[in-house]
Amino acid sequence: MALVTPLSAEHDPETQQLAEFFNETLGFCPNSVLTMQRRPAISKAFINLNKAVMANEGCVTSALKRMIAWVSSNAADCRYCQAHAIRAAERYGAEQEQLDHIWEYRTHSAFSDAERAALDFSLAASQVPNAVNADIKSRLYEHWDEGEIVEMLGVISLFGYLNRWNDSMGTDIEDDAVDSGNQYLGQHGFEVGKHDGSKY
Repeated sequence: MALVTPLSAEHDPETQQLAEFFNETLGFCPNSVLTMQRRPAISKAFINLNKAVMANEGCVTSALKRMIAWVSSNAADCRYCQAHAIRAAERYGAEQEQLDHIWEYRTHSAFSDAERAALDFSLAASQVPNAVNADIKSRLYEHWDEGEIVEMLGVISLFGYLNRWNDSMGTDIEDDAVDSGNQYLGQHGFEVGKHDGSKY
């Protein structure tokens, strides 16, 4: 059971309407949002930020944004967000070979140099202390423009918030997210961990 119990999806009508966004991205409204709506201003602001960050205004695809989110969540060791990110990557058309080899993005042929630069940026930006340096910047600028870099950092920063929220909350992970985590990450040690409903 999580630190704070999620409320019904019907609790706040405005949040419910905005949360339809997640039916497309995940196939369900996440328990994290159902918990946030105990203060509806937070849930509504979060959903609107999520929609803005995940909008495509350059060449950073929806699938790559979700893989960026996965790398960031992996760096933070947040199992809840790892499962959500890999599930959304699948739903947004990430290649099967990429999903199967996400842990090997630096060396696997399924990933382009541009994708590797983006995913290395995600890893470096998600570390404490922050590891973004001149080499990361140089590699980004070989493949991406400044607007696209802003989009990527938006994803990384959004998931920094989510990683702290869900790991601190011990958010119960949804069955469909568990299935996606097991399917694509299980062979590399994915476990539900504190998100199995028994943390507190």
